[in-house]
Amino acid sequence: MATRSSRAPIGAALGKSAGLGEIVGISRSAVRFSTRRRLTTIRSAVSERVGAESKRSGSLESASRAFTAKGDGFLYCEDRRVQDVMESVPEKRPFYLYSKPQLSRNFLAYQSALQGISSIVGYAIKANNNVKILEHFRSLGSGAVLVSGNELRLALHAGFDPTRCVFNGNGKLPEELVLAAQNDVLVNIDSEFDLAHIVEAGKIANKCVRVLLRINPDVDPQVHPYVATGNKNSKFGIRNEKLQWFLDEIKQHPNEVKLVGAHCHLGSTITKASISFFLFLLRKCVPQVNIFRDAALLMVQYMDEIKSQGFDLKYLNIGGGLGIDYYHTGAVLPTPRDLVDTVRDLVVSRGLTLIMEPGRSLVANAAALVNRVTGVKTNGNKNFIVIDGSMSELIRPSLYDAYQHIELVAPAGSDAEVKTYDVVGPVCESADFLGKNRELPTPKRGDGIVVHDAGAYCMSMASTYNLKMRPPEYWIEDDGSITKIRHAETFDDHLRYFEGL
Repeated sequence: MATRSSRAPIGAALGKSAGLGEIVGISRSAVRFSTRRRLTTIRSAVSERVGAESKRSGSLESASRAFTAKGDGFLYCEDRRVQDVMESVPEKRPFYLYSKPQLSRNFLAYQSALQGISSIVGYAIKANNNVKILEHFRSLGSGAVLVSGNELRLALHAGFDPTRCVFNGNGKLPEELVLAAQNDVLVNIDSEFDLAHIVEAGKIANKCVRVLLRINPDVDPQVHPYVATGNKNSKFGIRNEKLQWFLDEIKQHPNEVKLVGAHCHLGSTITKASISFFLFLLRKCVPQVNIFRDAALLMVQYMDEIKSQGFDLKYLNIGGGLGIDYYHTGAVLPTPRDLVDTVRDLVVSRGLTLIMEPGRSLVANAAALVNRVTGVKTNGNKNFIVIDGSMSELIRPSLYDAYQHIELVAPAGSDAEVKTYDVVGPVCESADFLGKNRELPTPKRGDGIVVHDAGAYCMSMASTYNLKMRPPEYWIEDDGSITKIRHAETFDDHLRYFEGL
């Protein structure tokens, strides 16, 4: 029986472009040579180490994936065949399918890791703004992290406690800041003009706004440049050499702003700690690189300096950014517990409340984009599987050249030839692809095919380009039932924007 799954590129387990040689001062060829000889042994050792650590610490990271192929060859979401879900929903178009239990498992992993620490887990709404998902996280005890006034309004609509919400951003508008001030939301100061706008908002709302200074620690997370936010070239945060100016300015406005903490955010899809650990096993000479602790050490030094000037600081916000195993290689990645344990002593010894801002690590692996095959073609040099989903529904591969695993939902026939395909959509752009150079059995028209790990920065970045209307969303409940959590957009919805004009 032919495999249903695409094969990840060689070396994906070590990271697509992590710059491994640069991390440890060894050549890529040395890494490849060592890897070939010892890969099986290392994977076994890693699995045993992770399993032991999970059992010892009570971590929930070892929970199985929500989407798994079972013995009958079909892909399941929890205990429901994805093919059965496709046949049961009324829309015969792409849709997002989530596992509600996986969303819970992901959040509870953070909650478990933070036991014994005063903390706020603030879900980054930008990752996925489905109201039902927000309400679910809120019911589990989550706060919210916001980057626009509408995200603040949505958080309030979903019932979040505004005092456990954080408003981030480098271009917050004055009217958005007034809304934040009126609701006692924590607000990050990102620049000189941002502070001026916050002071103005405090005056208008007749409130003293609780603020944190977003300090750029100039730490390189070694991720895609579009999602790196904590280095010296980032548009986010204040330069540390300007810190004293901000402190002096805040002192001038005691009725409008109250400095209560500091914040940094390094970036997204961070997996460097796992890479260094893997190399440690390979070479037995590389200490674990921990960029989160590096940043936290810098931040508490700044906080100690700030407190020496009379400020009463309560919060240390270390942002989010944990990556996931997009390649489905079984890569050993940092867990919420790993992240928390790197800063636990710094937080507890100073009596601080730790704020974390996870987004991707809460929702990404809980969803897949479910599509149907329209047909298969070749241009002589390339083979293509054309599906009904596209960059309009899921833009990460086109925008970031991101890898997301692709898999057929049912076992292919024994006569299905395995070939290398680009998986593409119908949008009129050469950039419209979901995956390139994937080894897959040749599917038939109408076969189901999924793009995995589609819970974060997929639906929230979807568009109506080519008038492909945004898809419906469903989730599998704890009891295995299917519930619609977002209606499909329709052509009539598009026309409503022009009514009466």
